Amino acid sequence: MTPRDYDRPDPDALLRQNGGSSRRGRLKIFLGAAPGVGKTFEMLTAAHQQQREGVAVRIGVVETHGRSETAALVEGLAAQATRPVAYRGQMLQEMDLDALLESRPALVLVDELAHSNAPGSRHPKRWMDVEDLLAAGIDVYTTVNIQHLESLNDVIASITRVRVRETVPDRVVEQADEVELIDLTPNDLLQRMRDGKIYGPHTAGRAMLHYFSPGNLTALRELALRQTAQQVDAQLVDHMKANAIAGPWAAGERVMVCLTLQDGDASLLRYGKRLADRLHAPWIVLHVETSRDLTDDARTRMASQMHLAQSLGAETVTIPGHDVVLDALSFARAQNVTQIVAAHPAGSGWIGRLRQILGRSTTERLIQRSDGFPVHVVPRSGEAVTGRLREKIRPGLSPYLGSTAIVLAALGLALLLRQGFEVSNVSLAFLTAILGVAVAYGLWPSLWASLLGMLCFNFFFLPPLYTLTIAAPDNVVALFFFFATALIASNLGARVRSQAVVARHRAEVTQSLYHFSRTITGMIKLDDLLWSVSHQMATLLNCRVVLLMPENGELRVQTSYDSGHPIGEDGFAAASWAWKNNRVAGRGSDNLPACAGSSCRCARGAGQWPCSGSTATAAAPCWMPSSKACLTRWANRQRPR
Repeated sequence: MTPRDYDRPDPDALLRQNGGSSRRGRLKIFLGAAPGVGKTFEMLTAAHQQQREGVAVRIGVVETHGRSETAALVEGLAAQATRPVAYRGQMLQEMDLDALLESRPALVLVDELAHSNAPGSRHPKRWMDVEDLLAAGIDVYTTVNIQHLESLNDVIASITRVRVRETVPDRVVEQADEVELIDLTPNDLLQRMRDGKIYGPHTAGRAMLHYFSPGNLTALRELALRQTAQQVDAQLVDHMKANAIAGPWAAGERVMVCLTLQDGDASLLRYGKRLADRLHAPWIVLHVETSRDLTDDARTRMASQMHLAQSLGAETVTIPGHDVVLDALSFARAQNVTQIVAAHPAGSGWIGRLRQILGRSTTERLIQRSDGFPVHVVPRSGEAVTGRLREKIRPGLSPYLGSTAIVLAALGLALLLRQGFEVSNVSLAFLTAILGVAVAYGLWPSLWASLLGMLCFNFFFLPPLYTLTIAAPDNVVALFFFFATALIASNLGARVRSQAVVARHRAEVTQSLYHFSRTITGMIKLDDLLWSVSHQMATLLNCRVVLLMPENGELRVQTSYDSGHPIGEDGFAAASWAWKNNRVAGRGSDNLPACAGSSCRCARGAGQWPCSGSTATAAAPCWMPSSKACLTRWANRQRPR
């Protein structure tokens, strides 16, 4: 994505704001910090307001829990007849989804989004019924408590010592058009409890000793506030993208660490983590992938840094680009970043002086162009700067030998052309050679070719010949413009080469994934699917891949790519540990790192296979899908739509 792409409205954001290509119902969620804060009361109050404005409102299901104030608001609203369902000798009343879809009211009220439907219903969960209503173009008001969010289930269980069994996927809340927080202070909620407005006297007393303690209510309130803030922040970013508004809008802090600007120094990531914690803000680690980042060593170094960033809790993003500064700033504006963290631009001593001679560093350009962004410059070790500078200046001897050969070939051609052409025309042979070197080898070899071409042009073609002395002033001007033109041509050629290398790499990955999706579409046998998956992973990661699946309680190798190298005892030990503990193990992880031969990732959940962020440096990465059904569901998601 180029900087110009960020200046246009984002099509996805426009579709989300306009409800997609077809009319989709709007979802408003009344999010409660705890039971009894008044979610249903507020939902019914809002429904009465909509009805007074002429909207056809229908009650799908509302639970009053015996509260007189809530029951009074039900009156005056049209209620859909519920559907009786027999379950364990009882008749349960469930929302009649089919009747609502047939009558198609403008707005439906659905209480308790996390409710589990009785067996025999169309869907096992009420939030699935709500998705059907939205798909039919019906607006929905619904209620849910913060403890019912799937991602917070473990956190809330550790706080309240109560495990909530009915949960709602986070995506349902994230995709809501509106989220209204219904909140009460712990003292007010406890007073409502004492007044009997939530539970009966016996139940209220027991609840106040356990779940409804002041500490628990404060923690639940903070979680609800944070969840709502994240939702509002996401809506703000969507609004800015849909209207092509250049950030930052500092309504909320967001930190971005430019990982591309640092030289393998983890202190930059740690500083970004500390800054985000102080600001209580989310943080992003951005890597702008250029042509120099496509080597194995560069990928290994970047994978290690990304792994550290993920372990620190950052959101990691990699985007292709050429100009790191422009691409990073465009991404920052699109994501409404308010703080940028970058590495110190230069070392001390001769390293700093050399960098000043070669030109401004990327960090210095970032500071100059970062209008509206505070930039935090983090010091880094001199050893890291020295290593990175050495890598930039000395990429290897072969490109310089090749560029020297090309310039000498141009010299031979120019000597032949001198017999019938003027000196100014002969210079075009050197410029063509320099441009070819830039396209073939990159920037630094092309700069060497420019210097060598200037010396050859002066020595062989400018009088007095066969000396570096220049007699005529007009020849000095000609030599100067020749060298300037050579430098410009080398930079342009290097830029074209860089863009071509990145584009070719992206095209190869896209073509490989497309071919893979076409291949697995017609597969029926599990063995064929496993082999195809292992082959695809090995091709993309450039390493050996082994797939293991459980049989009779034990892991067994199902298929592998490059089977001439067995997994080994240490690799199998890491795989077994990863399977039993459902965590990453082996090389590149924090668990059993001594197993240098493999990096194993377990996938017990259907939505987690294969895991992202795999380490391409491992000799034999292992993936362990829990079942054929898990593998099949993952494969179905890879098929072209």
